[in-house]
Amino acid sequence: MNELVELLDELQKKAKADSILREKLLQTRENPNPIHAFCEICHAYGVSIYEMDLAMAGEEFYAEIKRSTNGGGENSPALEGEDDFYELFLAALENI
Repeated sequence: MNELVELLDELQKKAKADSILREKLLQTRENPNPIHAFCEICHAYGVSIYEMDLAMAGEEFYAEIKRSTNGGGENSPALEGEDDFYELFLAALENI
């Protein structure tokens, strides 16, 4: 997961410096398969992010939180679900 965060940071820096890249990334939300489109743009700009990287990072993060609360399992507080790294990234990109 740490590697993905580093790659997303790198991509965010590139998007901050390149308004065309930023707009392309934001427009992936309109694509019927937005995560695939997002990853294709990443690869075109030299950032190796794959669809499964995004999906697994959210699940791993959620699992870590769940395990860290009261030993995990049934006693854990209800959590809303895993983080969506794609949406979190785009939300941050909108504020640049």
